[in-house]
Amino acid sequence: MFTGLIEELGSVAAIEPQQNAMRLTIKGAVTLGDLKRGDSIAVNGACLTAVEIDANGFTADVMQETLNKTALGSLKPGSPVNLERAMTAATRFGGHMVLGHVDGVGTFVSREPSENWHWVKIELPEDLMRYVVSKGSITLDGISLTVNEIEGNVIGLSLIPETLKLTTLGSKSAGDQVNVEVDVMAKHIEKLMDARLTELAKN
Repeated sequence: MFTGLIEELGSVAAIEPQQNAMRLTIKGAVTLGDLKRGDSIAVNGACLTAVEIDANGFTADVMQETLNKTALGSLKPGSPVNLERAMTAATRFGGHMVLGHVDGVGTFVSREPSENWHWVKIELPEDLMRYVVSKGSITLDGISLTVNEIEGNVIGLSLIPETLKLTTLGSKSAGDQVNVEVDVMAKHIEKLMDARLTELAKN
């Protein structure tokens, strides 16, 4: 489990294509502090397992299912990536409950800069919009954010300078992809409601 608070902006050191998979090597510093082999780490919001670790970074295997459901397949050597280690019992829970299970891929639509913040718009997969509410939480590339506006399947968000400086959203432009994870609580509520309605329909 993660909080959606990015610990550092790492970069892709190497990509090794494999049959129905990809081996991804990431350069980082902060996240290497206590990272151990087998630990979970979110890379642009996708939960991966560190299988090799050295002084400069870590390596993770990315399966075909992950490549199909996320934007990790579009990464190139040198691409910036958001990194967050899995939370612990002692972690301050400052974001929201993030599982690292990407629900789909969104598209960066536009950016309107201002002196103190940027207004950005992201187009989401239409089938995810039922889980998105104004002022609710959403995870984009692993970042816990608040939805400020909804127009069809396009959401608007205000990004503060800290988010622009320390995450991939500071350099995204129109057409770029972002990993999307909706609030898991909304999905649980939907399932419970569907089960209840099915039960009522039988009576």
